Amino acid sequence: MNSSAPFSGPAHKIRLSKGQRFWRLLSGVLDPRAWLHLLRIVNHYNHTHVAPRRQLTLGAGSQISPTTSFANPERITAGRGLHLGAESTLWAGPAFGAIHIGNDVLMGPSVLVTAANYRFNDGQPVTSQAMDEADVVIGDDVWLGARALVMPGVTIGDGAIIAAGAVVTKDIPAFAIAAGVPAKVVGERRLESA
Repeated sequence: MNSSAPFSGPAHKIRLSKGQRFWRLLSGVLDPRAWLHLLRIVNHYNHTHVAPRRQLTLGAGSQISPTTSFANPERITAGRGLHLGAESTLWAGPAFGAIHIGNDVLMGPSVLVTAANYRFNDGQPVTSQAMDEADVVIGDDVWLGARALVMPGVTIGDGAIIAAGAVVTKDIPAFAIAAGVPAKVVGERRLESA
């Protein structure tokens, strides 16, 4: 701040008449740039959020967070009662790797289920290599904790529980509790008799 400049007092505000204020508002509302921006936002949202969800095959009563993302949703099927947490991702393979999810499955936030993975041979950039694809099957009444990762080719049996942060690289039997990186069976789920 320049301390040698004299203080000139408060700035004087120019007062507009009602008619001038109305025309200023009207010119802003009718500005095509504002409408074009709104159209771009709606189109982007439709392309990234609405269109992929229309290609999913979901059972009745499924609840999917609005922040969930999908890749190749035409190869994703889910039974009734799926609860898919915020920031979760279901990535089916680009060619044939599918994801099949049973009934009454609960997935916590930031879960990643992928049916494709890049190869990493020496001498070639990873991005120029082909992908390995294999179906992922998640049985009925399965619970995947927050940030769990399910890799291609895995089958998770009915009633299994996958701990938060686990990386599932091999099949998990029914009613098993799996945890760790890579996920290993650490217990068994006991069902209470009625």
